Amino acid sequence: MAVRKWSEVKAIGMTPERRARLDREVKRELLEMDLRDLREAAGMTQVQAAPLAEMTQAELSKFERREDHLISSLRRYVRALGGELEVVAVLGNKRITLSGV
Repeated sequence: MAVRKWSEVKAIGMTPERRARLDREVKRELLEMDLRDLREAAGMTQVQAAPLAEMTQAELSKFERREDHLISSLRRYVRALGGELEVVAVLGNKRITLSGV
């Protein structure tokens, strides 16, 4: 299967409805990334990310495989990748960004 950049796919001339559906699918896929996928999407190896996250490579490897994380550890990890962590509560159709977390 050929892989294309999203900007190329959008430029093909899809209908607005199809583009909206694909946008939703892409967002859903992005939401389903695990920590390893996130690091790889940031273009970093464990060796590169570990010192930035104040971990050894072995600690980072275990961290990425863990199922439960402290928010402070996730924040440090995401910052090491050049990002910022947001915590959002979803209540029905409302999305509420939690501050001070």
